[in-house]
Amino acid sequence: MTAVGRQLRHRELGGSGVEVSELALGGAPLAGYGAPVREEDARAAVERAWQLGVRCFDTAPHYGIGLGERRLGAALADKPRAEYTLSTKVGRLLIPNEGAALEGDDAAEGFPGLPATHRREWDFSAAGVRRSLEESLERLGLDRVDLVLIHDPDDHEEQAFREAYPELERMRAEGTVGAIGAGMNQAAMLTRFVRDTDVDAVLLAGHYSLLDQDGLAELLPAAAARGRSVIVGGVYNAGLLADPRPGGTYNYGPAPAPMVAKALRIKEVAARHGVPLRAAALAFPYGHEAVATVLVGVRSAAEAEDALRMFRHPVPAALWEELRAEGLLPAEAPVPGEERP
Repeated sequence: MTAVGRQLRHRELGGSGVEVSELALGGAPLAGYGAPVREEDARAAVERAWQLGVRCFDTAPHYGIGLGERRLGAALADKPRAEYTLSTKVGRLLIPNEGAALEGDDAAEGFPGLPATHRREWDFSAAGVRRSLEESLERLGLDRVDLVLIHDPDDHEEQAFREAYPELERMRAEGTVGAIGAGMNQAAMLTRFVRDTDVDAVLLAGHYSLLDQDGLAELLPAAAARGRSVIVGGVYNAGLLADPRPGGTYNYGPAPAPMVAKALRIKEVAARHGVPLRAAALAFPYGHEAVATVLVGVRSAAEAEDALRMFRHPVPAALWEELRAEGLLPAEAPVPGEERP
């Protein structure tokens, strides 16, 4: 029987010297992604995660138009700076709104009920990257962050490679940041970052899970071959692997019926082995050698406790074997505890 992460170990991101705990806290829900979150609940979530051993925290200017950074910075303000790793992102500048725009909220960006005090402006220029990080540090109340990721450059690929990435490389050489990389909801461009640049890590959201192994085709092997690290986000695929049901969500949209059916079948297999579906979904990515940590978003102390409970839940090898036998998991997908050739 394989128990994944009974103790929260730490792993290095590439060869950067920056270490992350095997479970990391994703910052979008703390800023009210999907539904508003009270200040005290966000702070309690970070505090409980800390008590349980989490030492890696991820955020971005995009999350709640800066609210995520402000909340995370405040929650970590009394923690020893050398004891945790914090990552933020660049690519979206926050520009103050004026007049009538303030009457709306940020629901279109996924943060309902949040006053639209600012608008997001894409900027992957070198100057924009440096300005973005300076403003993030101010919101966080810190003088440095450990990891900076180029955030969602899908429609700005060439500028991201030509301007944003070289600027991050300069900032790493200066010692302004410890590690650099990119974070996206797709594997193809992240593979280019791994192959063509000197990134330390990439964050892949939603595409290395029990339902979607797109990252396994090229990104993960390339990362392993080059000694780069992969941070995995979206292991629940926006909720479908947490609560599979008709009408559920999958990767930020309505879940297709075939995906709902597949998730329900995986849940049935997991139940036969006494494993909650969430535990199996959280355990799966750790089977690949390139995966350094998995991000889980939480909105409360109770959700932080659940994340750690699922992380530590024993997952028997027989569960993975049955998923493969049922055609629910590809034979080539590595699983925790399995020796690979």
